[in-house]
Amino acid sequence: MYTDKVMDHFSNPRNVGEIENANGVGEVGNASCGDIMKIYLKVEDNVIQDVKFKTFGCGAAIATSSMVTEMAIGKTIDEALVLTNQTVAEALDGLPPAKMHCSNLAADALHEAIKNYKEQNA
Repeated sequence: MYTDKVMDHFSNPRNVGEIENANGVGEVGNASCGDIMKIYLKVEDNVIQDVKFKTFGCGAAIATSSMVTEMAIGKTIDEALVLTNQTVAEALDGLPPAKMHCSNLAADALHEAIKNYKEQNA
């Protein structure tokens, strides 16, 4: 059902936790399945230096959160905004169709954190 990459990111999630004094925080959720994701950013000179996440949800939700943090670190804000839930799923070698709409909210959480960062630094 799940790819090896999904299982790896679920079993060994990267960048779990929160960043004290984060300069961008985004939270999204899906009421139909109960998944909630919160992403914390540390941005310097328009480059994402650190990303952490906290996710309450299924294995796919945790795996997509982990993957999006890996994909965002080192990117500029504009480069990170190009990341989509589809690119996150592709980086994990796919997700079951039933998990695409409810568990793959990671890019949405990242985009909310970037929006928050931009609002704080306008």
